[in-house]
Amino acid sequence: MLSLVLISAAPAADNKAPAGHKKDHEVVTPAEMKWQDGPASLQKGAQYVILEGDPSKDGPFVIRIKLPDGFRVMPHTHPKDERVTVITGTLYLGMGAKFDEKVGMALPAGSYGRTDAGMKHFGWVKGETILQLHGTGPWAVDYINSEDDPRGKK
Repeated sequence: MLSLVLISAAPAADNKAPAGHKKDHEVVTPAEMKWQDGPASLQKGAQYVILEGDPSKDGPFVIRIKLPDGFRVMPHTHPKDERVTVITGTLYLGMGAKFDEKVGMALPAGSYGRTDAGMKHFGWVKGETILQLHGTGPWAVDYINSEDDPRGKK
């Protein structure tokens, strides 16, 4: 009863956005996500959806990447910090210029990881895995060994 009194006594929320902020918002449900093949910087089998922004342009972005069981991302770096949240599945993350499953750390669903710009790292997944990547564009993936880069393969 006390909580009802407190709630009813509270003033109505001010619906105005703070100065300098947009009032609008954006939501995307899983059913509305339009997955497409790619991105081109990943081997065939990956899919992605852009939730916010444009990774190729200056500014913030959020994307989700869906990877099939056993998918590998060979050693690479990024020009800016990488921030990843594991939505489903398990990501194994390893550091270094050589792919080695013995040095990877398991990141199950719900895990978060950040990799500094220029840090050499690699990964693989067990079970279909969905990752959420957010950062600041322009975004790039620079493979340590050019033969690992799928963008040059036909």
